[in-house]
Amino acid sequence: MTALIDLERVGRTYDLGHVQVQALADANLKIQEGEFVAIIGPSGSGKSTLMNILGCLDRPTYGRYVLDGVAVDDLDDNDLADVRSRMIGFVFQSYNLLSRTSALDNVAMPLLYQGVSKKERHKRAEAALDRLGLADRMSHEPSELSGGQQQRVAIARALVTEPRMILADEPTGNLDSTSGKDVLEVLHDLNRAGRTIVLITHDSDVAAQGTRQVHLRDGRIAA
Repeated sequence: MTALIDLERVGRTYDLGHVQVQALADANLKIQEGEFVAIIGPSGSGKSTLMNILGCLDRPTYGRYVLDGVAVDDLDDNDLADVRSRMIGFVFQSYNLLSRTSALDNVAMPLLYQGVSKKERHKRAEAALDRLGLADRMSHEPSELSGGQQQRVAIARALVTEPRMILADEPTGNLDSTSGKDVLEVLHDLNRAGRTIVLITHDSDVAAQGTRQVHLRDGRIAA
């Protein structure tokens, strides 16, 4: 079976002018569609670099990344943006919601870039928020929502384009334990429904939620 994600000896080196820093080295990783994989490592282990490559936000210096059968390194910037928009939903630690903008419009925003009509954008955003238990919070701005509710809005925004994969970067990092458990349960629900989840974390308890763990240390996949 062809993997949804297939990294072959992928590395990323940053040129800082006076020195080169290898943030990721010879990474081999396969993730099948429908998996829930936790990528865990301490600060400086290469998690952010790996996340940026998996999410098509950055390109590897060397190696090959194949996403759903498409060699990512062969794509130009426009094609890469299209793949990112269609295939991947992002959830970040800091929510990244637009202030002074309703939950509904925050969730609908990715569809605007896809050229979806306003009526259809709102219809799909309403459905996504309802799915996340936020039907009564659609008109609220981020400042009027709790941290857990803001993260649910962020997950709804990630889902609205119906991506194949959710890439969640420390999604519980700014939440209390109860809200964090709620967000993890949402991710489990999405995974049970067939969505591929890739969770980036430094927390071993959070990583234990994945059905498989990938350990990073000093820019290398350790296990």
